[in-house]
Amino acid sequence: MRFRRIEEKDADVVWDIISNIIQTGDTWVFAPDSSREKMLAIWFDTQKYAYVCELENEIVGTFFIKANQPDLGSHVANAGYMVKPDYRGRGIAEAMCRFSLDEARRLGFRAMQFNSVVSTNEVAIRLWKRCGFEVIGTLPKAFHHQTLGFTDALVMYQWLG
Repeated sequence: MRFRRIEEKDADVVWDIISNIIQTGDTWVFAPDSSREKMLAIWFDTQKYAYVCELENEIVGTFFIKANQPDLGSHVANAGYMVKPDYRGRGIAEAMCRFSLDEARRLGFRAMQFNSVVSTNEVAIRLWKRCGFEVIGTLPKAFHHQTLGFTDALVMYQWLG
């Protein structure tokens, strides 16, 4: 696997990954019918460090790192990860997460926080715990799951030191 900063030429593949993930309405807060323009503007935001993951010269995942809060909270990073559906279960999300933790340290962040991990996303919760995150809070009914209705979201955190 190879990780590199995202480039404009990656937009079509990144949009394909994003649209496939958000259309299910079960793990990300973005509306399933969000437009390409909206989502690429979010992903390519200049306040983010956005990356792609390549496997055998094919983009199979994408992620970003950004400051979770401005100013006095800017030492805490936030991140989000998406893997092409056909490549799930191959360790790509874990590799992206572990790379992003090292990259966050390199960028000067002292911690990483996930603000809204959907409580029904058990695969992600197990993965983030395996990568060193702990659940530090529950947000009751904070996510509107498209098939289950209002579900809890978890706040997960890791000090990077």
